[in-house]
Amino acid sequence: MKRCVKPIFEKSQAGRQGVALPALDVPETPWEKLLPSEFVRKTPAGLPEVSEVDVVRHFTALSQLNFGVDEGFYPLGSCTMKYNPKINENAARMPGFAAIHPFQGEENVQGALELLFHLQEMLAEITGMRAVTLQPAAGAHGEFTGILLMRAYHDARGESHRRTMIVPDTAHGTNPASAAVAGFDVVQVPSNARGNVDLEALRGLLDHRVAGIMLTNPNTLGLFEEHIAEVAELVHGAGGLLYYDGANANAILGKVRPGDMGFDVLHLNLHKTFSTPHGGGGPGSGPVGVGERLVPFLPKPVVIRKDQRYVLDFDRPQSIGRVRSFFGNFGVLVRAYAYILSMGPDGLREVAENAVLNANYLMALLQGRYDVKFSGPCKHEFVLSAHRQKEAHGVTALDLAKRLIDFGIHPPTIYFPLLVEEALMVEPTETEGKETLDAFAEAMLAIADEAEQDPEIFAEAPHSTLRSRFDETLAARNPVLRWTAETSGESCGK
Repeated sequence: MKRCVKPIFEKSQAGRQGVALPALDVPETPWEKLLPSEFVRKTPAGLPEVSEVDVVRHFTALSQLNFGVDEGFYPLGSCTMKYNPKINENAARMPGFAAIHPFQGEENVQGALELLFHLQEMLAEITGMRAVTLQPAAGAHGEFTGILLMRAYHDARGESHRRTMIVPDTAHGTNPASAAVAGFDVVQVPSNARGNVDLEALRGLLDHRVAGIMLTNPNTLGLFEEHIAEVAELVHGAGGLLYYDGANANAILGKVRPGDMGFDVLHLNLHKTFSTPHGGGGPGSGPVGVGERLVPFLPKPVVIRKDQRYVLDFDRPQSIGRVRSFFGNFGVLVRAYAYILSMGPDGLREVAENAVLNANYLMALLQGRYDVKFSGPCKHEFVLSAHRQKEAHGVTALDLAKRLIDFGIHPPTIYFPLLVEEALMVEPTETEGKETLDAFAEAMLAIADEAEQDPEIFAEAPHSTLRSRFDETLAARNPVLRWTAETSGESCGK
């Protein structure tokens, strides 16, 4: 049975109130004397009249409709929805961290600056880079910062003509967008039959205008670039730089470092790899690491240690400047710091091992009923295809994803990467146990059976949610984002 939660406006009863205000103990002043007439409503606000218990029950019911990693399995490929240890929350909420103000002087926030300094150092060691900035607020922001660093490097060398950025066809959509916004011409390099960068095609793209290449490794197919050393040699030989999209680094922790692969600049997503919450759109964190030759161009200020103190270093004449104002996401950085310390080198290595093991286990269970375009072991994620279901029964990847909700599981990423038809991109992460993985596999196999035996069931799926299938095109073009009296009753299907 579907649960209906009416808007709070529909629970309104005239005369009810949830708060009792004390009597005025000052002379009452007419509102006309306080507000200019142009700022006064012509009609009443129409606020709901409800009791305190109505308010509490309403918002409690809404919270129970949410879904996240604390409620169930979230196999969202490319996004790493891993469980966030609650001890990290305790660390971030310590008064000495949570109650500081961005305008406090350096002498009063030495503990916070020390944390930032050590987090920079740890991330540099983990990635094999020379230095790290914590300024970028999220992955795409870090990516854009990294591209600006590449541009500044070439310009400082008198090579402003290098304005071509090579991007694989497996790249995240933000890669070409960031390069284009930074003023680069984007050129796509295709993948070969094994899902890696086509080396011959890459050779044909390298000329005097190439600024660099943006790579994800493992790529979005969940495959490690087998010829990464050759790619690095070719791009460096042409005078370009290598950018590492490290938004999702779960497969390489403690195993291999981007700096050792030949990468010159990278960004990380602390809200993915380092187990900080995604935060409903923010705050996140996208630190950027660089090799030796890009260090002078890092955004300022940089946290450094000087004379037994931690200070913000603004004296960086080649810096690209600030990329944000304050560390408004400081709590996220504290959580990542606590996570790294609690895991240690061995723990981080185990993260990668378990993430890869879980992904390969699931792929082995499912590849007989779903298509897998690229055979062989994957890393932390893999891509299935619903091509056979669509061709034989008219059941698409979207249909499968919607139906999965009825099994109490969040859908995987669909229709990405673009070179896989009817793609379902699955990342189980290292935090899920075998029982959860088996339950997901059983659900996916049951859905494959339904596609063959009862394809009509998918037309209105999901069947268990407050709302069933939306017209997603109409919802995107004409969203209804607020309640009106004219739509009253529609929330429960009336």
